[in-house]
Amino acid sequence: MKQIFHQIVSSVMAFLLLASTVSWTVDKHICMGRVMDISFFAHADDCGMDMKMEKSCCDDESFTVQGQDDLKLSFENFSLDQQVFLVSFVQTYFQLFEIDSEELTPFSEYNPPPLIRDVQVLDQTFLI
Repeated sequence: MKQIFHQIVSSVMAFLLLASTVSWTVDKHICMGRVMDISFFAHADDCGMDMKMEKSCCDDESFTVQGQDDLKLSFENFSLDQQVFLVSFVQTYFQLFEIDSEELTPFSEYNPPPLIRDVQVLDQTFLI
C-alpha cells in the first residue's frame, strides 16, 4: 500500500514538474463576440467569414503562458522567512524521533488493597 502511494505521489509530482516547465500557447477565434474555436497547440480554425474587409466581425486572440526555465535552486541567499521556516521545520522533524523519558509513578511501590469480597458479584451489577 505504501509503495503504491509513493508511486502515485511521484507520478503526480513528475506531471506537475512537466506542466510547470512547458510553455503553453492558447489561440482563440472570436466571431461576433462568440468564441468559435480554441486551439492549444496550433492556429485556431476560422469560421469561414471574409476577414479581408475593413470592418470585420471576426477577431483572433492568442496568449502564451510562459513555463519556468530555471529549475536550479540557489541555496546561497535565504530570506529571513525562509530561514525561520527551515529552522522550525528541522526542529519539529527531529522532535518526532525523540524518545520519551519514562515517567516515574509515585505509587508503583505500593500494593493494591486486598480484595475482601467481590462487590460486583454480591450486588449482581455487571457492565455490558
